[in-house]
Amino acid sequence: MPAADLLTLDQVAERLQVSRWTVYQLIWAGDLPSVHLGRCHRVRAQDFERFLEHLGSQAT
Repeated sequence: MPAADLLTLDQVAERLQVSRWTVYQLIWAGDLPSVHLGRCHRVRAQDFERFLEHLGSQAT
């Protein structure tokens, strides 16, 4: 998996225009899957895209 396919929590927060804390809450709630690399959390780009699609389907 190329490194570009992994997003930091700061990148996810920036794209969603929310705080890093909100991203942690989404992960802990099971709404946004993440992977652990040592002590770091990363979000796979494909999981982030699925999350966005799910948000979009809820709005309609």
